[in-house]
Amino acid sequence: MIERSLREPEDFAQIFDRYYDAIHGYASRRLGPTAADDVAAETFLIAFDRRDAYDLSRPDARPWLYGIASNLIARHHRAEARQYRALARTGPDGPSEGPEDRAAARLDASAARGPLADALADLAGGERDVLLLVAWAQLSMQEVAEALDLPAGTVRSRLHRARRRVRAALPEAIEEAV
Repeated sequence: MIERSLREPEDFAQIFDRYYDAIHGYASRRLGPTAADDVAAETFLIAFDRRDAYDLSRPDARPWLYGIASNLIARHHRAEARQYRALARTGPDGPSEGPEDRAAARLDASAARGPLADALADLAGGERDVLLLVAWAQLSMQEVAEALDLPAGTVRSRLHRARRRVRAALPEAIEEAV
């Protein structure tokens, strides 16, 4: 489809239709719904502009698109970390909107929200990207490596460190759920 879109640009709409919801959902979990709209739209604008540089030997554009989205999300990194820290200060009955709420809900939001938000905020940006691409976007480690243009070993070590740090930060009662 990408190759065809080089000759017929309107064919790129098929890529958009196939992957927009997944990219938007990932961005929404990371940045909230408002910023996700902008990140998802910009992801596809960049992908369209750079489609001539796409490696046609790759059968799936999903990791490439997640890589673009992750780079855009990295621009929001400082704001994201501030948001996690603010949530951690609010405690279990704090606001119920934002990317951290969906993650915390999977682990019992009322008990884990603060510690989980703190743990995510304390991760290095690269570790957080790897962890959330695996957990929220459900990419394989190989797909994460492609998305972030990293060696597979680096992805494995970042994921291991991120999981270890998050587990250490969470209360014992919910540690097994991570």
